[in-house]
Order: sequence, then C-alpha cells, then structure tokens
Amino acid sequence: MPQVRFTLSLSADGFVAGPNQSLDTPLGERGRELHEWAFATRTFSQMQGREGGDTGLDDERAANWNRNVGATIMGRNMFGPVRGDWGDGTWDGWWGDDPPYHNPVFVLTHHPREPIEMQGGTTFHFVTDGIESALAQARDAAGDRDVAVAGGCSTVQQFLRAGLIDEFELHVAPVLLGRGERLFDSVDVGDAGYRCERVVSSPAVAHYLFSRSA
Repeated sequence: MPQVRFTLSLSADGFVAGPNQSLDTPLGERGRELHEWAFATRTFSQMQGREGGDTGLDDERAANWNRNVGATIMGRNMFGPVRGDWGDGTWDGWWGDDPPYHNPVFVLTHHPREPIEMQGGTTFHFVTDGIESALAQARDAAGDRDVAVAGGCSTVQQFLRAGLIDEFELHVAPVLLGRGERLFDSVDVGDAGYRCERVVSSPAVAHYLFSRSA
C-alpha cells in the first residue's frame, strides 16, 4: 500500500537545519555538516553527474530517499529563499535545470504561481490551500507509489501533527549544532504509534527507520 514518508538528516541534538538560511547557506549555518555522510556516497556523486563516491551502507540508505516515490511535497522555504510575493518569477529552485526529484513536486505557499516544468520529469506545482490539499494532489499524481514529504522542518512538523506520516527515516550525524530548526519541537509523537524497525550505522552516521503500527 502506498505510504506517506520522509527522510531527514539531523544532528545528535535534534536539529535538521542550521540558523539563518540564505542564498549562500540554503541549509542554514553549519547545516551542510548534517549531510556530509550523503555527499560522500556514490549516489550523491551520480546525482551531481560525477564519477566515484563511497559504496556500502551509507550509499544504500542515500539511494533509498526517492525509491518508489511518485510525488513529493515540500515547503516554500525548501524550494527557495524568496519570501512574500514571487517577484519577477525567475527563481525555480536550488537544483538547476534538472532537479533530482523526477516526479511532480507540490510546494506549499501562500502565494499562487503557475506550475514550473523542469527537465527530467520534475514539475513544481504551487499549493495555496494547505497540507491536506497538497497531499490529495500528490496521492493522485503518485498513483500506486509513495508520497515523500521532502521538508523543510516546518512542513514535516505539520504532517506529523496531523498524523499523516506512515514511515520516516532519520539519519543522525555525530554533530552538535546547538541552534537552528529542531525537528521535534512542539511535536509530540510519543503516543502516535511509531516504533523503530531498524537501526544501522557507519562511522559517519546512524540510520533509524520508524514506522507506525496499524
């Protein structure tokens, strides 16, 4: 059965992004440190059009982020640093002409915008009427495949609070950020029925898989 799921890297003290996101620091200050394990993998190298990269456990988990995903949902902050009205409309994401999603992406926003069709099968659709509408559209687009909630932190929190996440994978990096966006702030998942199905680790990162019991 298709699932709604997310996968996020976070620090050992629970932050999924550093403070002060900007055009120069899209992951926030020091946020890149949370993803060094993924940047080292063959999967990430291939996404960047490069040869090489590490294989093994971390590469297997990195390759899983988009497996069986038929549609993606993200918040506006993840799409880009533009705030308020879309301005001249030239901003089309952080990822260049061929974003890595290769499926329909539904961007939560308060400001309407026409869809943006990119190379490789990614089309950004802009949803102004909330997470339930975005999820309904994403499920329709995904068919019998999963819907991925890509982030950022606030968007994932909204889906957790609404009880709409079936499964999530946390990649815990051995890093202490101290400040930024903490995933489980104001989100109580203690009674939501999630259980840890698997923990595997490398020297660079620990991978936790949680699913919700029926």
